[in-house]
Amino acid sequence: MQIDLRSDTVTRPSKGMLDAMRTAKLGDDVYAEDPTVNALEARVAALFGKPKALFFPSGTMANQTAIKLHTQPGEQLICDKYAHVYNYEGGGVSFNSGVSCQLVDGHRGMMTAAQVEAAINPPDFYHSPLTSLVTLENTTNKGGGACWDFNEISKIRTVCDAHDLGLHLDGARLWNALVAKSESALQYGQVFDTISVCFSKGLGAPVGSMLVGDEALMNKALRIRKMLGGGMRQIGSLAAAANYALDHQYDRLKDDHQKAKDIAEVLQQLEAVLSVEPVETNIVIFKLNPNIPEALFLDNLKAHDILVSDMGSGKLRMVTHLDYTDAMHANLLEILRKP
Repeated sequence: MQIDLRSDTVTRPSKGMLDAMRTAKLGDDVYAEDPTVNALEARVAALFGKPKALFFPSGTMANQTAIKLHTQPGEQLICDKYAHVYNYEGGGVSFNSGVSCQLVDGHRGMMTAAQVEAAINPPDFYHSPLTSLVTLENTTNKGGGACWDFNEISKIRTVCDAHDLGLHLDGARLWNALVAKSESALQYGQVFDTISVCFSKGLGAPVGSMLVGDEALMNKALRIRKMLGGGMRQIGSLAAAANYALDHQYDRLKDDHQKAKDIAEVLQQLEAVLSVEPVETNIVIFKLNPNIPEALFLDNLKAHDILVSDMGSGKLRMVTHLDYTDAMHANLLEILRKP
């Protein structure tokens, strides 16, 4: 029995999800005639209190579209040094939009409003890039699934308003944050100009992300999605998977969170482990003691058919998900406890 904890993207569609995909009503989305996609976009837009949403094949494309919406070539966005848009989107910020990143040294991928304000370039100083966008990530991937304090997000919104900056949320795992913090999508929609959310992580759909925003922005987003190669045809099957995930696999995210906390508790008791980052959602990041060879630890897990991620800099990561069963969980904890 393989236990794959490399990411929550390794899940497979459940039987119920496959049935929903198989029976979905289809049309040509380029002509805006796929009824299943149209219904999902309307549903997600309403969740966030935004007038429009647009389906994307990936979260990276949704984020890159948002960045292009808010910026012009030569300008600059502000993000934390751990941000996905900077670290894991193939340099798309510079390639797609001609924009540079002003990195902030935050805490576990989260920065303060004061840090954001300090990072803004003076708009009349033409030697530096013009700051035009602030990008946040919730939950933070490199930060170990950490959740933002919404009060700090509201303060950052105030800073953005004062300096006429756009505010985008990379919400690839926002669903996890909403469950963990008992927050609502609506309150996020009231603060951010654009928000991307992903269906293929904790929710367990095979493909798909969504970008939500105001009407004028989202009309431009459709053109940018086309430019990036995101025009799709009969994609109702994918939308049906996302819709099924929202209906049946949202509330159970709390189970993933509890399992992650269980794993962290066991890891903290191991002599081989130097430290474990606080766990709020479904990501566990930990460091080994310097005298424990990383390769030896990983090989031992592989010998038990357990896969985890090596994040570099001595950090290892486990991510719980829909396909990580109770039986797998008990087995993993037992193996970790063995000398």
